Amino acid sequence: MNAVDIDDLTKYYGKTRGIEQIDLTVRKGDFFGFIGPNGAGKSTTIRTLLGLIRQSGGRAQIFGLDTVKEREKILARVGYLPSEVSFYPGMRVRDVLKLSADLHRRDCREMGGRLCERLQLDPTRKVEDLSFGNRKKTAIVCALQQEPELLILDEPTSGLDPLMQREFFQILEERNKEGTTVFLSSHILSEIQNHCTKAAIIKEGKIITEGSVAELLGTGTKRVSIRGSVDCGSLTGVKDLHCTKEGVDFLYSGDMNALMRMASRGDIQDITVTEPDLEEVFLHYYERGGAEYDHSET
Repeated sequence: MNAVDIDDLTKYYGKTRGIEQIDLTVRKGDFFGFIGPNGAGKSTTIRTLLGLIRQSGGRAQIFGLDTVKEREKILARVGYLPSEVSFYPGMRVRDVLKLSADLHRRDCREMGGRLCERLQLDPTRKVEDLSFGNRKKTAIVCALQQEPELLILDEPTSGLDPLMQREFFQILEERNKEGTTVFLSSHILSEIQNHCTKAAIIKEGKIITEGSVAELLGTGTKRVSIRGSVDCGSLTGVKDLHCTKEGVDFLYSGDMNALMRMASRGDIQDITVTEPDLEEVFLHYYERGGAEYDHSET
């Protein structure tokens, strides 16, 4: 059984596009990244998936349960962190954590305390006195303290300082190793590359590619930077060519022997061949349609 199954999921706000015909599968135990800039449809997908808003078409299941007909059963097994958090005024952090635990009919005092300690969150503080980062920490503890089977996290690190981000991802990795499925929505590509095993890219409400992070990166395309005088005209497989007075920089998917022969005929001071990172892959999918990174045959 998969943790998440989405089939042809569509949401319109009147005539305005939210998401269109999304198909997505997240297996149990995945650490899954959902990538896209603001407005791409990430939050709409998540809110529809959780039954917080009603889809216009298609269907979705979590652990085989229909997200519309069996929403309460689903929410009992899911920890959700929204991108924006707010709390009832006049409450202290410990009151918020207790309310969240009571809604799940769980005694989470021990786990909540441990999480507060790791995230350096003072449970005696009033929520209206909290900084944005500490409000986000409170929401993180609410999502994690009942030890859910699936964590759905929408832009979770906004407001967290680098040390807290590192501790947060350490907690997620520990949970994932214990069997928790993690669905992480983010526009920070390094978070996806460093922590997720699988990912999908969403653009203008549609999934444009998905697969393992290794597959997204392992396209066979290299980033080549050459300092010196060289003629790239004889090479096939050159894309995104940038020429400067110092040399050239391009993406290369051709034969490496041909590249070395071309370089040997030039006046080369230095040559660097590297793997493109996820940010570069993302930008090519997003800005240029992704033809350079078609890995369907790899």
